[in-house]
Amino acid sequence: MVNEEKTEEKGRKPDMEECKQRLKSVILEKLDFSRETSDEEIRDMIDGLIIGESKKRVMHLDERNRLRQELFYSIRKLDILQELVDDPDVTEIMINGTDGIFIEREGHVSAYEMKFESREKLEDVIQQIAAGCNRTVNEASPIVDARLENGSRVNVVLSPVALNGPILTIRRFPEHPIGMEQLTRMGSLTEEAAGFLSCLVRAKYNIFISGGTGSGKTTFLNALSSYIPRDERIITIEDNAELQIRDIPNLVRMETRNANVEGCKPITIRDLIKASLRMRPDRIVVGEVRGSEAIDMMQCLNTGHDGSMSTGHANSSADMLSRLETMILMGMELPLMAIRQQIASGLDIIVHLGRLRDKSRRVLEIAEIEGFEGNEIKTASLYAFEEEGEDGRGKVIGSLRKKGELKKRGKLRAAGICI
Repeated sequence: MVNEEKTEEKGRKPDMEECKQRLKSVILEKLDFSRETSDEEIRDMIDGLIIGESKKRVMHLDERNRLRQELFYSIRKLDILQELVDDPDVTEIMINGTDGIFIEREGHVSAYEMKFESREKLEDVIQQIAAGCNRTVNEASPIVDARLENGSRVNVVLSPVALNGPILTIRRFPEHPIGMEQLTRMGSLTEEAAGFLSCLVRAKYNIFISGGTGSGKTTFLNALSSYIPRDERIITIEDNAELQIRDIPNLVRMETRNANVEGCKPITIRDLIKASLRMRPDRIVVGEVRGSEAIDMMQCLNTGHDGSMSTGHANSSADMLSRLETMILMGMELPLMAIRQQIASGLDIIVHLGRLRDKSRRVLEIAEIEGFEGNEIKTASLYAFEEEGEDGRGKVIGSLRKKGELKKRGKLRAAGICI
Protein backbone atom coordinates (compact mmCIF):
# COMPACT_ATOMS: atom_id res chain seq x y z
CA MET A 1 0.00 0.00 0.00
CA VAL A 2 2.85 2.38 0.89
CA ASN A 3 4.66 1.59 -2.36
CA GLU A 4 1.49 2.22 -4.37
CA GLU A 5 1.01 5.58 -2.69
CA LYS A 6 4.60 6.58 -3.49
CA THR A 7 4.15 5.55 -7.13
CA GLU A 8 0.91 7.46 -7.42
CA GLU A 9 2.59 10.53 -5.88
CA LYS A 10 4.92 10.54 -8.87
CA GLY A 11 1.93 10.51 -11.22
CA ARG A 12 2.45 6.93 -12.47
CA LYS A 13 0.06 4.00 -12.38
CA PRO A 14 1.03 1.16 -10.01
CA ASP A 15 1.54 -1.29 -12.91
CA MET A 16 3.83 0.99 -14.96
CA GLU A 17 6.93 -0.35 -13.20
CA GLU A 18 5.93 -3.91 -14.11
CA CYS A 19 5.38 -2.77 -17.72
CA LYS A 20 8.82 -1.15 -17.79
CA GLN A 21 10.53 -4.33 -16.55
CA ARG A 22 8.66 -6.49 -19.06
CA LEU A 23 9.51 -4.29 -22.03
CA LYS A 24 13.11 -4.04 -20.87
CA SER A 25 13.37 -7.86 -20.84
CA VAL A 26 12.00 -7.99 -24.40
CA ILE A 27 14.55 -5.43 -25.62
CA LEU A 28 17.48 -7.24 -23.98
CA GLU A 29 16.38 -10.51 -25.62
CA LYS A 30 16.27 -8.83 -29.03
CA LEU A 31 19.68 -7.16 -28.76
CA ASP A 32 22.49 -8.61 -30.87
CA PHE A 33 25.48 -8.52 -28.54
CA SER A 34 27.83 -9.62 -31.34
CA ARG A 35 27.81 -6.08 -32.75
CA GLU A 36 27.61 -2.49 -31.51
CA THR A 37 24.02 -1.29 -31.25
CA SER A 38 23.53 2.46 -31.64
CA ASP A 39 21.42 4.60 -29.35
CA GLU A 40 19.03 5.30 -32.23
CA GLU A 41 18.43 1.58 -32.75
CA ILE A 42 17.65 1.20 -29.05
CA ARG A 43 15.21 4.12 -29.19
CA ASP A 44 13.52 2.69 -32.28
CA MET A 45 13.04 -0.65 -30.50
CA ILE A 46 11.62 1.11 -27.45
CA ASP A 47 9.24 3.18 -29.57
CA GLY A 48 7.96 0.10 -31.39
CA LEU A 49 7.25 -1.73 -28.13
CA ILE A 50 5.54 1.29 -26.56
CA ILE A 51 3.29 1.70 -29.61
CA GLY A 52 2.32 -1.96 -29.29
CA GLU A 53 1.73 -1.56 -25.56
CA SER A 54 -0.45 1.53 -26.05
CA LYS A 55 -2.80 -0.53 -28.23
CA LYS A 56 -3.44 -2.84 -25.26
CA ARG A 57 -4.00 -0.14 -22.64
CA VAL A 58 -4.73 3.55 -22.37
CA MET A 59 -1.45 5.44 -22.02
CA HIS A 60 -1.29 9.20 -21.83
CA LEU A 61 1.40 11.01 -23.81
CA ASP A 62 3.36 11.99 -20.69
CA GLU A 63 3.29 8.35 -19.52
CA ARG A 64 4.66 7.15 -22.85
CA ASN A 65 7.40 9.77 -22.87
CA ARG A 66 8.33 8.91 -19.29
CA LEU A 67 8.39 5.18 -20.04
CA ARG A 68 10.48 5.77 -23.15
CA GLN A 69 13.04 7.79 -21.21
CA GLU A 70 13.24 5.36 -18.28
CA LEU A 71 13.66 2.37 -20.59
CA PHE A 72 16.48 4.07 -22.49
CA TYR A 73 18.18 5.17 -19.28
CA SER A 74 17.98 1.67 -17.78
CA ILE A 75 19.51 0.05 -20.87
CA ARG A 76 22.03 2.61 -22.08
CA LYS A 77 22.62 5.11 -19.28
CA LEU A 78 22.73 5.09 -15.48
CA ASP A 79 19.14 3.97 -14.94
CA ILE A 80 17.30 6.14 -12.38
CA LEU A 81 20.47 8.14 -11.69
CA GLN A 82 20.67 9.59 -15.21
CA GLU A 83 17.96 12.16 -14.58
CA LEU A 84 19.81 13.36 -11.47
CA VAL A 85 23.18 13.43 -13.25
CA ASP A 86 21.63 15.59 -15.99
CA ASP A 87 20.01 17.97 -13.50
CA PRO A 88 22.26 21.07 -13.16
CA ASP A 89 20.72 21.94 -9.77
CA VAL A 90 21.85 18.65 -8.17
CA THR A 91 25.35 18.94 -6.74
CA GLU A 92 25.61 15.64 -4.84
CA ILE A 93 23.99 12.22 -5.25
CA MET A 94 24.30 9.73 -2.37
CA ILE A 95 23.11 6.14 -2.86
CA ASN A 96 22.95 4.04 0.30
CA GLY A 97 22.57 0.62 -1.27
CA THR A 98 18.95 -0.16 -2.09
CA ASP A 99 17.81 1.58 1.13
CA GLY A 100 17.52 5.00 -0.40
CA ILE A 101 18.93 7.84 -2.48
CA PHE A 102 19.67 11.31 -1.13
CA ILE A 103 20.45 14.39 -3.19
CA GLU A 104 21.85 17.84 -2.46
CA ARG A 105 20.30 20.91 -4.06
CA GLU A 106 21.48 24.42 -3.17
CA GLY A 107 23.25 23.07 -0.10
CA HIS A 108 20.21 21.21 1.28
CA VAL A 109 20.02 17.40 1.40
CA SER A 110 16.73 15.59 0.80
CA ALA A 111 15.53 12.05 0.06
CA TYR A 112 14.85 11.09 -3.57
CA GLU A 113 11.59 9.25 -4.20
CA MET A 114 12.98 6.57 -6.53
CA LYS A 115 15.12 3.55 -5.65
CA PHE A 116 17.01 0.91 -7.58
CA GLU A 117 14.89 -2.10 -8.43
CA SER A 118 17.52 -4.48 -7.05
CA ARG A 119 21.02 -4.71 -5.63
CA GLU A 120 22.14 -6.35 -8.87
CA LYS A 121 21.00 -3.38 -10.97
CA LEU A 122 22.88 -0.96 -8.71
CA GLU A 123 26.00 -3.11 -9.00
CA ASP A 124 25.62 -3.14 -12.79
CA VAL A 125 25.54 0.67 -12.83
CA ILE A 126 28.63 0.80 -10.60
CA GLN A 127 30.54 -1.57 -12.89
CA GLN A 128 29.48 0.52 -15.89
CA ILE A 129 30.85 3.67 -14.25
CA ALA A 130 34.11 1.99 -13.21
CA ALA A 131 34.69 0.46 -16.64
CA GLY A 132 34.05 3.83 -18.29
CA CYS A 133 37.23 5.26 -16.74
CA ASN A 134 39.32 2.09 -16.73
CA ARG A 135 38.87 1.31 -13.02
CA THR A 136 38.27 -2.01 -11.30
CA VAL A 137 36.02 -2.46 -8.29
CA ASN A 138 35.01 -5.78 -6.70
CA GLU A 139 35.01 -7.57 -3.34
CA ALA A 140 38.79 -7.95 -3.50
CA SER A 141 39.19 -4.21 -4.17
CA PRO A 142 35.97 -2.72 -2.76
CA ILE A 143 36.86 0.99 -2.72
CA VAL A 144 37.46 3.03 -5.86
CA ASP A 145 37.38 6.63 -7.06
CA ALA A 146 36.12 7.20 -10.58
CA ARG A 147 34.44 9.83 -12.74
CA LEU A 148 31.56 10.17 -15.17
CA GLU A 149 31.77 11.40 -18.76
CA ASN A 150 30.67 14.87 -17.66
CA GLY A 151 33.53 15.07 -15.15
CA SER A 152 31.49 14.29 -12.03
CA ARG A 153 33.50 12.72 -9.21
CA VAL A 154 32.44 9.21 -8.15
CA ASN A 155 33.29 7.22 -5.04
CA VAL A 156 32.28 3.57 -4.68
CA VAL A 157 32.39 1.35 -1.60
CA LEU A 158 31.23 -2.27 -1.93
CA SER A 159 30.72 -5.11 0.53
CA PRO A 160 32.24 -6.46 2.69
CA VAL A 161 33.36 -2.92 3.62
CA ALA A 162 29.89 -1.40 3.11
CA LEU A 163 27.51 -3.27 5.40
CA ASN A 164 24.26 -1.92 3.96
CA GLY A 165 25.01 -2.68 0.33
CA PRO A 166 26.92 -0.87 -2.45
CA ILE A 167 27.49 2.78 -1.55
CA LEU A 168 27.80 5.21 -4.45
CA THR A 169 28.50 8.93 -4.04
CA ILE A 170 28.56 11.31 -7.01
CA ARG A 171 29.80 14.90 -6.76
CA ARG A 172 28.49 16.82 -9.74
CA PHE A 173 30.42 19.85 -11.00
CA PRO A 174 28.96 22.68 -13.11
CA GLU A 175 29.16 22.16 -16.87
CA HIS A 176 30.80 25.57 -17.14
CA PRO A 177 33.41 26.24 -14.45
CA ILE A 178 32.57 28.96 -11.96
CA GLY A 179 34.95 31.86 -12.44
CA MET A 180 36.27 34.37 -9.95
CA GLU A 181 33.72 36.98 -11.09
CA GLN A 182 30.88 34.62 -10.20
CA LEU A 183 32.46 33.83 -6.84
CA THR A 184 32.66 37.53 -6.01
CA ARG A 185 29.02 38.04 -7.05
CA MET A 186 28.03 35.11 -4.83
CA GLY A 187 29.85 36.73 -1.91
CA SER A 188 32.53 34.04 -1.55
CA LEU A 189 35.20 36.76 -1.47
CA THR A 190 35.52 40.47 -2.18
CA GLU A 191 36.69 42.01 -5.45
CA GLU A 192 39.71 43.40 -3.61
CA ALA A 193 40.76 39.92 -2.42
CA ALA A 194 40.14 38.44 -5.88
CA GLY A 195 42.34 41.12 -7.46
CA PHE A 196 45.03 40.47 -4.86
CA LEU A 197 45.01 36.72 -5.61
CA SER A 198 45.13 37.35 -9.36
CA CYS A 199 48.37 39.30 -8.87
CA LEU A 200 49.84 36.48 -6.76
CA VAL A 201 48.99 33.85 -9.39
CA ARG A 202 50.51 35.89 -12.22
CA ALA A 203 53.63 36.53 -10.09
CA LYS A 204 54.01 32.77 -9.52
CA TYR A 205 53.38 32.56 -5.79
CA ASN A 206 52.91 28.96 -4.62
CA ILE A 207 49.34 28.72 -3.36
CA PHE A 208 47.70 25.99 -1.31
CA ILE A 209 43.91 25.86 -0.91
CA SER A 210 42.56 24.24 2.24
CA GLY A 211 39.06 23.52 3.51
CA GLY A 212 36.59 20.88 4.57
CA THR A 213 34.53 18.54 2.42
CA GLY A 214 32.21 20.46 0.11
CA SER A 215 33.82 23.83 0.84
CA GLY A 216 34.57 24.44 -2.85
CA LYS A 217 38.31 23.75 -3.06
CA THR A 218 38.26 22.35 -6.61
CA THR A 219 35.96 25.13 -7.81
CA PHE A 220 38.27 27.76 -6.31
CA LEU A 221 41.36 26.11 -7.81
CA ASN A 222 39.68 26.23 -11.23
CA ALA A 223 38.88 29.90 -10.73
CA LEU A 224 42.45 30.73 -9.68
CA SER A 225 43.84 28.91 -12.70
CA SER A 226 42.10 31.41 -15.00
CA TYR A 227 44.79 33.94 -13.99
CA ILE A 228 47.66 31.75 -15.26
CA PRO A 229 49.26 33.35 -18.37
CA ARG A 230 48.38 31.55 -21.60
CA ASP A 231 52.01 31.16 -22.73
CA GLU A 232 52.96 28.81 -19.86
CA ARG A 233 53.12 25.00 -19.85
CA ILE A 234 50.85 23.60 -17.16
CA ILE A 235 50.71 20.00 -15.91
CA THR A 236 47.74 18.87 -13.83
CA ILE A 237 47.92 15.73 -11.68
CA GLU A 238 44.83 14.19 -10.11
CA ASP A 239 43.41 10.98 -8.70
CA ASN A 240 40.44 11.56 -10.99
CA ALA A 241 40.44 14.25 -13.65
CA GLU A 242 38.13 16.94 -12.23
CA LEU A 243 39.90 20.21 -12.92
CA GLN A 244 38.48 22.25 -15.78
CA ILE A 245 41.35 24.54 -16.64
CA ARG A 246 40.46 26.52 -19.75
CA ASP A 247 42.30 28.73 -22.25
CA ILE A 248 45.75 27.19 -21.62
CA PRO A 249 46.98 25.79 -24.99
CA ASN A 250 50.05 24.04 -23.52
CA LEU A 251 48.17 21.91 -20.98
CA VAL A 252 49.05 18.33 -19.96
CA ARG A 253 46.50 16.42 -17.86
CA MET A 254 47.50 13.27 -15.97
CA GLU A 255 45.48 10.88 -13.85
CA THR A 256 46.45 8.06 -11.49
CA ARG A 257 45.73 4.41 -12.26
CA ASN A 258 44.74 1.60 -9.92
CA ALA A 259 46.15 -1.90 -10.12
CA ASN A 260 43.86 -4.29 -12.02
CA VAL A 261 43.34 -8.00 -12.54
CA GLU A 262 45.40 -7.95 -15.76
CA GLY A 263 48.49 -7.28 -13.65
CA CYS A 264 48.88 -3.57 -14.42
CA LYS A 265 50.78 -1.87 -11.63
CA PRO A 266 49.22 1.14 -9.91
CA ILE A 267 50.43 4.60 -10.90
CA THR A 268 50.21 7.00 -7.96
CA ILE A 269 50.28 10.78 -7.64
CA ARG A 270 53.88 10.41 -6.41
CA ASP A 271 54.78 8.64 -9.67
CA LEU A 272 53.09 11.34 -11.74
CA ILE A 273 54.76 14.20 -9.87
CA LYS A 274 58.16 12.63 -10.46
CA ALA A 275 57.34 12.10 -14.16
CA SER A 276 56.09 15.68 -14.53
CA LEU A 277 59.46 17.12 -13.49
CA ARG A 278 60.92 15.73 -16.73
CA MET A 279 58.20 17.31 -18.88
CA ARG A 280 59.43 20.90 -18.68
CA PRO A 281 56.51 22.32 -16.66
CA ASP A 282 56.19 26.01 -15.83
CA ARG A 283 53.66 25.11 -13.14
CA ILE A 284 52.37 21.90 -11.61
CA VAL A 285 48.81 21.76 -10.32
CA VAL A 286 47.98 18.80 -8.06
CA GLY A 287 44.24 18.35 -7.61
CA GLU A 288 44.51 17.23 -3.99
CA VAL A 289 47.30 16.20 -1.64
CA ARG A 290 46.17 13.61 0.88
CA GLY A 291 49.12 11.34 1.63
CA SER A 292 52.78 10.63 1.09
CA GLU A 293 52.80 12.56 -2.20
CA ALA A 294 53.07 15.73 -0.06
CA ILE A 295 56.86 15.25 0.11
CA ASP A 296 57.09 15.20 -3.70
CA MET A 297 54.85 18.24 -3.94
CA MET A 298 57.13 20.13 -1.55
CA GLN A 299 60.15 19.10 -3.62
CA CYS A 300 58.45 20.65 -6.67
CA LEU A 301 57.86 23.90 -4.85
CA ASN A 302 61.48 24.03 -3.74
CA THR A 303 63.08 23.16 -7.09
CA GLY A 304 62.11 26.10 -9.27
CA HIS A 305 58.49 25.29 -10.19
CA ASP A 306 57.04 28.51 -8.84
CA GLY A 307 53.36 29.21 -9.32
CA SER A 308 52.31 25.65 -8.50
CA MET A 309 49.02 25.05 -6.71
CA SER A 310 47.21 22.29 -4.84
CA THR A 311 44.41 21.62 -2.35
CA GLY A 312 44.01 19.69 0.88
CA HIS A 313 41.51 18.94 3.64
CA ALA A 314 41.88 20.89 6.89
CA ASN A 315 39.88 22.87 9.45
CA SER A 316 42.04 25.99 9.26
CA SER A 317 45.20 27.39 7.70
CA ALA A 318 47.23 26.37 10.76
CA ASP A 319 45.75 22.86 10.69
CA MET A 320 46.70 22.57 7.02
CA LEU A 321 50.34 23.14 7.88
CA SER A 322 50.16 20.45 10.58
CA ARG A 323 48.52 18.04 8.15
CA LEU A 324 51.21 18.70 5.57
CA GLU A 325 53.85 17.82 8.18
CA THR A 326 52.05 14.54 8.92
CA MET A 327 51.62 13.68 5.25
CA ILE A 328 55.28 14.34 4.51
CA LEU A 329 56.24 11.98 7.35
CA MET A 330 54.05 9.34 5.66
CA GLY A 331 56.35 9.52 2.64
CA MET A 332 59.76 9.98 4.22
CA GLU A 333 61.26 10.01 7.69
CA LEU A 334 62.77 13.44 8.19
CA PRO A 335 63.42 15.60 11.24
CA LEU A 336 60.41 17.78 11.97
CA MET A 337 62.57 20.88 11.75
CA ALA A 338 63.64 19.96 8.21
CA ILE A 339 60.03 19.34 7.18
CA ARG A 340 58.91 22.71 8.51
CA GLN A 341 61.78 24.43 6.74
CA GLN A 342 60.74 22.75 3.47
CA ILE A 343 57.12 23.88 3.90
CA ALA A 344 58.09 27.43 4.90
CA SER A 345 60.44 27.69 1.93
CA GLY A 346 58.09 26.13 -0.61
CA LEU A 347 54.66 27.54 0.25
CA ASP A 348 53.83 31.22 -0.06
CA ILE A 349 50.08 31.51 0.49
CA ILE A 350 47.29 29.42 2.05
CA VAL A 351 43.70 30.18 1.07
CA HIS A 352 41.29 28.59 3.54
CA LEU A 353 37.67 27.98 2.52
CA GLY A 354 34.69 27.05 4.64
CA ARG A 355 31.01 26.26 4.46
CA LEU A 356 28.96 28.34 6.85
CA ARG A 357 25.80 27.28 8.68
CA ASP A 358 23.62 28.84 5.94
CA LYS A 359 25.36 26.46 3.47
CA SER A 360 27.19 29.31 1.72
CA ARG A 361 30.81 28.77 0.72
CA ARG A 362 33.22 31.54 1.71
CA VAL A 363 36.91 32.31 1.74
CA LEU A 364 37.58 32.43 5.48
CA GLU A 365 41.24 33.39 5.41
CA ILE A 366 44.13 34.26 3.13
CA ALA A 367 47.37 33.70 5.05
CA GLU A 368 50.99 34.34 4.13
CA ILE A 369 53.78 31.93 5.05
CA GLU A 370 56.36 34.43 6.25
CA GLY A 371 59.17 31.99 6.97
CA PHE A 372 60.71 29.70 9.57
CA GLU A 373 61.55 31.12 12.98
CA GLY A 374 62.06 29.54 16.40
CA ASN A 375 61.47 26.01 15.06
CA GLU A 376 57.99 27.09 13.93
CA ILE A 377 56.45 28.11 10.61
CA LYS A 378 55.58 31.77 10.88
CA THR A 379 52.29 32.84 9.29
CA ALA A 380 50.32 36.07 9.08
CA SER A 381 46.67 36.62 8.17
CA LEU A 382 46.28 38.96 5.19
CA TYR A 383 42.49 38.66 4.86
CA ALA A 384 39.99 37.12 7.28
CA PHE A 385 36.22 36.66 7.19
CA GLU A 386 34.35 38.60 9.85
CA GLU A 387 30.76 37.70 10.63
CA GLU A 388 28.31 40.47 11.49
CA GLY A 389 25.16 38.44 12.16
CA GLU A 390 22.23 37.00 10.22
CA ASP A 391 19.41 38.44 8.15
CA GLY A 392 15.76 37.49 8.54
CA ARG A 393 16.19 34.40 6.34
CA GLY A 394 19.09 32.99 8.34
CA LYS A 395 21.75 34.05 5.83
CA VAL A 396 25.09 34.87 7.41
CA ILE A 397 26.14 38.50 6.97
CA GLY A 398 29.85 39.23 6.84
CA SER A 399 32.77 39.93 4.54
CA LEU A 400 36.42 39.17 3.93
CA ARG A 401 38.42 42.03 5.43
CA LYS A 402 42.04 43.01 5.03
CA LYS A 403 44.18 42.31 8.10
CA GLY A 404 47.74 42.90 7.00
CA GLU A 405 50.17 43.61 4.19
CA LEU A 406 52.08 41.05 2.14
CA LYS A 407 55.71 40.96 3.26
CA LYS A 408 57.31 38.62 0.69
CA ARG A 409 57.18 40.84 -2.40
CA GLY A 410 60.18 39.54 -4.31
CA LYS A 411 58.12 37.58 -6.85
CA LEU A 412 55.83 40.56 -7.44
CA ARG A 413 58.84 42.80 -8.19
CA ALA A 414 60.35 40.12 -10.46
CA ALA A 415 57.07 39.95 -12.41
CA GLY A 416 56.81 43.71 -12.62
CA ILE A 417 53.52 43.76 -10.70
CA CYS A 418 52.83 46.54 -8.21
CA ILE A 419 50.08 46.19 -5.60
